[in-house]
Amino acid sequence: MKTHLQVVQHLRPGGIETMALDLLANGHTADRRLIVSLEGNQSQAIKIWPRLETCKENLIFLDKQPGLQPAVIRRLASLFRRHKVDVVHTHHIGPLLYAGLASRFVPGVRLVHTEHDAWHLDDRRRCRLERLLVMLTRPVLIADSGTVADNMRDKLRIARPEIIPNGIDTNRFTPGDRRDARKLLALPLGATLIGCSGRLEMVKGQQVLIDAFALLDKDCHLVLAGSGSMEQSLRRQATALGMADRVHFAGNLEELPVFYRALDLYCQPSLNEGLPLAPLEAQSCGIPAVVTDVGGSRETLSPESGTLVRANDPVELARVLKRCIRSGGKSNPRPFIRASFDTEAMVSSYRRLYAGAA
Repeated sequence: MKTHLQVVQHLRPGGIETMALDLLANGHTADRRLIVSLEGNQSQAIKIWPRLETCKENLIFLDKQPGLQPAVIRRLASLFRRHKVDVVHTHHIGPLLYAGLASRFVPGVRLVHTEHDAWHLDDRRRCRLERLLVMLTRPVLIADSGTVADNMRDKLRIARPEIIPNGIDTNRFTPGDRRDARKLLALPLGATLIGCSGRLEMVKGQQVLIDAFALLDKDCHLVLAGSGSMEQSLRRQATALGMADRVHFAGNLEELPVFYRALDLYCQPSLNEGLPLAPLEAQSCGIPAVVTDVGGSRETLSPESGTLVRANDPVELARVLKRCIRSGGKSNPRPFIRASFDTEAMVSSYRRLYAGAA
């Protein structure tokens, strides 16, 4: 039996965290699988994300406080020894810093690192730090999209890493009855409904989407799934634009497939991204998607029904949304998602990688 341990910055709802949980749930039954969250504690995390309740025995929280804490490296090294860890899999730069360095103090531990976006490498300090960490820890490097892989190669001055696209459970994210979904979520039955799922943070671009909505017909409604530090600001923005009754805040939803089924169109207005999961989930439910041309977002789009738009341009976004509403989503994006982004393919690739690393 091998022990595989993933390390994430936190376990709040998000793409990286969802992927880590999918790997945890779908790994080889003969292997022991754990996730370490650097930040937070179990009770708070489960309260925010009830999904964690089903796997809490496999979760370890270090409750790291803000700022650099070298003691966390010692704690992780001790944890790796205690659990006889064979493979450590880090996600993003913070976990690579702490768990990557900790792995160097534990003989026999092999390191895998997945980079989920590369826009943070535009910061010179972060770029120098990650380049140094890669040299010191020598991980097997993975990118979740071709765009991220190219940026890693160029910025970190390394060979192009292997690409393992994020996957979603296409058996869970399936088409369904739109009217029933809207009733369950108390959303207007007769409106044209455009949705966005993700953290309510500046980088996700919901503020741009609300500005664009001010240019759409009054029978168009927007529903935002998720929570974050921008929620009150976004609510004030919608009110100031006279759209408080047309912008719906759904909060964190456990049944995201129901959310997607309620929509006419999905929009991901991000200012920066890696390879986002939400457009994959929406399209798996048969909903056409509009995404901004950042990071690996273009790689998520069905060639027949997806639409790409320039980031941080509400006028252009409104024009594209109007066009998509008129076209009515004539092509079903689900077959493309099933063929290209199913969880089983992602898990199989990581299993192969873990076996080679171990």
